[in-house]
Amino acid sequence: MMSCLENELNDAVARWDDQGLPRPSALVVAGSGLSAGMGRRITEARPFSDFLPFDVRAVVGHPLEIELLEPCPGRVVLYARGRLHAYQGYTPAQVVFQVRLAALLGARVLLMTNSSGGIQPNQKPGDLMMITDHLNLSGMNPLCGTFPESWGRQFPDMSRAYDPSLQALLERLAEEQGTALRKGVYVSVLGPSYETPAEVVMLRRMGADAVGMSTVQEVIAAHHMGMRCGVVSVISNPAAGVSDETLDHEDVLEVGAQASSKVANLLTAALAHPDLC
Repeated sequence: MMSCLENELNDAVARWDDQGLPRPSALVVAGSGLSAGMGRRITEARPFSDFLPFDVRAVVGHPLEIELLEPCPGRVVLYARGRLHAYQGYTPAQVVFQVRLAALLGARVLLMTNSSGGIQPNQKPGDLMMITDHLNLSGMNPLCGTFPESWGRQFPDMSRAYDPSLQALLERLAEEQGTALRKGVYVSVLGPSYETPAEVVMLRRMGADAVGMSTVQEVIAAHHMGMRCGVVSVISNPAAGVSDETLDHEDVLEVGAQASSKVANLLTAALAHPDLC
């Protein structure tokens, strides 16, 4: 017997096909303030609500639109401008719905961006950090429950959740473009409040380099369904206690907008590269 989630995803796939849309080979998810264009647009932007079977509420800086791109001949990319967050009240299954939909449509690669707070003192706003591993401190996991065996193993190995070949590609392309690309561990917390200085000290001691309120749920679900994952994080601000600055979401969006072109150039090159898919 199919679960409600499985039915909803099958219905979303059917709606996609009924509209004659080409199936993507990759999914790109853009984070806060990071929704620059990346390649030739095949379709006009459509709201998430056209394909998601639940009410969608946007956070400032997340347009919540999807469009199809063709970064190189014959390669279709599903581009999501924005994401859903658990702190908005969404369940893990809803947070990762678009990732699972893309996987069922045939996407084998997930590239994402996010904005994060820098935990290390030598980080500065606007730095790009390629995520090499994560700490999931959100208290949530999208794999809780029972899912079709065809989606993946119930207990997936997460030692290579961030695909080494994608990391090597992003690192090589960043060097060719003259873009500094740090590497580090991202820790996901629930939010929406920012961390206290004591919490940031704890996270640093646990081995984290940056902290945010997204991404990890999506990577877990994508990796479970066999997608190769690569994520670039924009350090939008020092985390609490690292500097004397007050944390503000508007500053996150501003830094994201300033770094948007660097991120877009890097991901555009990756999307068009023959080694991507």
